[in-house]
Amino acid sequence: MSATIIDGKERAAALRAQVARAVPRFTERTGRAPGLAVVLVGEDPASQVYVRSKGRQTIEAGMESFSFTLDASTTQEELLALVRRLNTDDAVDGILVQLPLPSQIDEHAVLAAIDPAKDVDGFHAINAGRLMAGLPSLVPCTPLGCSILVREQLGDLSGRHAVVVGRSNIVGKPVAMLMLHLNCTVTIAHSRTVDLPGVCRSADILIAAVGRPEMIRGEWIRPGATVIDVGINRLPANGDGKTRLVGDVDFASAVQVAGAITPVPGGVGPMTIACLLRNTLQAASARCGIAFDELMG
Repeated sequence: MSATIIDGKERAAALRAQVARAVPRFTERTGRAPGLAVVLVGEDPASQVYVRSKGRQTIEAGMESFSFTLDASTTQEELLALVRRLNTDDAVDGILVQLPLPSQIDEHAVLAAIDPAKDVDGFHAINAGRLMAGLPSLVPCTPLGCSILVREQLGDLSGRHAVVVGRSNIVGKPVAMLMLHLNCTVTIAHSRTVDLPGVCRSADILIAAVGRPEMIRGEWIRPGATVIDVGINRLPANGDGKTRLVGDVDFASAVQVAGAITPVPGGVGPMTIACLLRNTLQAASARCGIAFDELMG
């Protein structure tokens, strides 16, 4: 058996198009477009590529894109001053500070300084707490993208067993909460889980977010399970100095067992930026007292 490949590119394109159709409705009612501010500190090449992609897709969706590139020597207070300025800027509905930050900056202090109403990354403790409590909140983009892919693949998730491998604040914990709110029975597994392969094999839905390349093998997967691979890991390719992207799941063996699986690249990754645009419109709608679901129609 060979798994159905879950096309994250196609689903992300559909979500971006839905947001782009909703933006003019927002603009017509408010007289302005939603605005997203992205802050990059330093010259990390991967972060630069990601930030450029965010800016391009923001503009393509009809939103305002505000980009701030700061020197790697920027102090924590200088970055906090910029965040405070963006918090009070009425043209800015969403603020994203690209991680990782240089070592002299406490990322927790920076994330805590972002207005929760503009926290389109969903990392602020207030948004994390509201997600835990099942209240409306801005949800981290990658977990939100995972939940959308799972729901569209399986429909009603009630009673299914979701195993999340990974317990980070960025992916593991929030995606577990999302699965719980969708009426799954949820297990959070990690590096110290006893019999991790056995726990994974118990899953109807297996979400891999552990950050270890190709750790989860095909024999760890229950036949017919849906596998969502969040991992993005670079490995050497053919000794020519180039690299290749792989997930946390060994795709070659997993695709022979799973019922459906996301590839890397082309699975969860494209959904992250699409959900960022969605979150920006959601934040803008909330700030202006407009029903988000009505806009997305």
